[in-house]
Amino acid sequence: MVIDSPDPVSTAPADAAPARADPVRADPAKTDPAKTDPVRRLLPVIVPALAVGVVSALVLLGVSLLAEKLQDVLWGTLPDALSIGRYSTLWIVVVLTASGLAAGLLIRVMPGHAGPDPATSGLVDPPLAPGVVPGLLLVTVVTLAGGISLGPENPITAVNIALAFWLGRRFAPGTSAELWVSLAAAGTIGALFGTPVAAALILSEILASRAGPGALWDRLFGPLAASAAGALTMTLLARPSFDLSLPPYTHPHWGDLLSSVVIAAAGALLGLAAVYAFPYVHRAFRALKHPVLALTLGGLLLGLLGALGGRLTLFKGLDEVMELAADPSGWSAGQFAVMAVVKTAALLIAATCGFRGGRIFPAVFVGVALGLCAHALVTSVPVTLAVTCAVLGVLLAVTRQGWLSLFTAAVLVGDTAVLPMLCIASLPAWLLVTGRPQMQLHEDGTPLR
Repeated sequence: MVIDSPDPVSTAPADAAPARADPVRADPAKTDPAKTDPVRRLLPVIVPALAVGVVSALVLLGVSLLAEKLQDVLWGTLPDALSIGRYSTLWIVVVLTASGLAAGLLIRVMPGHAGPDPATSGLVDPPLAPGVVPGLLLVTVVTLAGGISLGPENPITAVNIALAFWLGRRFAPGTSAELWVSLAAAGTIGALFGTPVAAALILSEILASRAGPGALWDRLFGPLAASAAGALTMTLLARPSFDLSLPPYTHPHWGDLLSSVVIAAAGALLGLAAVYAFPYVHRAFRALKHPVLALTLGGLLLGLLGALGGRLTLFKGLDEVMELAADPSGWSAGQFAVMAVVKTAALLIAATCGFRGGRIFPAVFVGVALGLCAHALVTSVPVTLAVTCAVLGVLLAVTRQGWLSLFTAAVLVGDTAVLPMLCIASLPAWLLVTGRPQMQLHEDGTPLR
C-alpha cells in the first residue's frame, strides 16, 4: 500500500527557492487562506487526534489487562491447582511450548493469519486490513501472557493504525492515509511510554521536514496531540512508570567518560550479534514451512531458555527490570551476564519464529542486565551510568533510532545529569551500528539496511 503524502507538506526539495506568486496568473486554490494558513489547516486535526490518542491508549490498556488476567491463570492458578511450582523448569517449558502451539494455531486459522511475518515488519507500517485485527490481538495476548520475550508495541501500533485508518477514511474519505497512520502511531507510543515526548522524538525521525520554517512541527502537530491524549489517558487510568529508582547520578568524573563509551559499545555489540543472527534464525524457522510447527518449536526453545535464565528472563521484561534494579547487589556479575545473553537469545527466537510482539521492552531488559553486570564487575562505575549506557547501546543496535534510544535510557532514571554522558556514549556506539543490517527483513529474507 502506498502512503499518500499529507497535504500540508510540500514535496519540493528543502533547498528549493520559494516560487514567487504572479498576481495576475495565481492559482486561486494556492491563494485561498484556508489552503495556506497553517492555523486553519491544523485546527481541524485536533479533535480526531485527541480521539485517536484516547482510543489507542484504551486498546493498549485493554490488551494489557486481558494478558495480565491470562498470565495469572497460566502462571498462578493452573500450577497451583496441579501442585506444580509456578516457575519450575517443567512448567516454564510446558507453558512456553503450549504458547507457541496456541499462537501457531491462531495464526493458521484466523483471517489474514494475524498479519505479515513480524520479522519483515517495523514499528510503524502501512495499515493492515481490518479483518486481520482480531487474530493479531489474540496472538498478542497469548504472546504477552505466555512469557514470550516480546513487548506489545509493534502489534498494538499495527492494530491502532488499522483501526484509525479504516474509521478515518470512512468518516473523512478525503483525508490522507499518512494522517491516520501518524496519529495512531503517536497515540500508541504516547500511551506506551506515558509521555508525548517519546512520540515526538520517534516521529521526528520518520516524518522528515520537507521545506520552510515550522514545517516539521506542522507535521507533528496532530501526532503530538494524539500522543498527549494517549499518554494522559494511560497515566490517569494505569499510572505507568519507567523509573527504576536507581541512585541519582550527581558527581560525574573523568573516568566515567571511558566507562560510558565502553559500556554503550558493549551493549551495541551484543545487540548487533542478535541483528546479524536474525536472518539466519528466521531462515531456519521458515524452512519448517508451517507456522504451527515453527511456533511450537520456538516456544519449546524459549521454554528451555527460560529454564536456563530463570523467571526474570520471561515476558516482555518491563516488570522484571524493576525487580532487578530494586536489588542491584542481589545477583552476581555472572548471573547478570547469563540473563542478558539468555534474554537476547529469547528475543531473537521469539522475533523470528513468528510470535507477534515488539522488541523495545526485551531490549531494555538486556541493557539493564548488561549494565548491572558492568557495575558488578567494576563497582566504581555508578550503577545509574552503567545501566543507562548499556540500554542506550542495545537499543541503538536493535531499533536503529537514536532519539528513541537516548530518551528511553534517560527516562529509566529520570535524571538529567546523565544526559551529557549518554550523548557522548552514543557517538561511538552509533558508529558501530550505522550502516549495519537492521533487525527487520525484506520479504525475500534479506535484512534491511
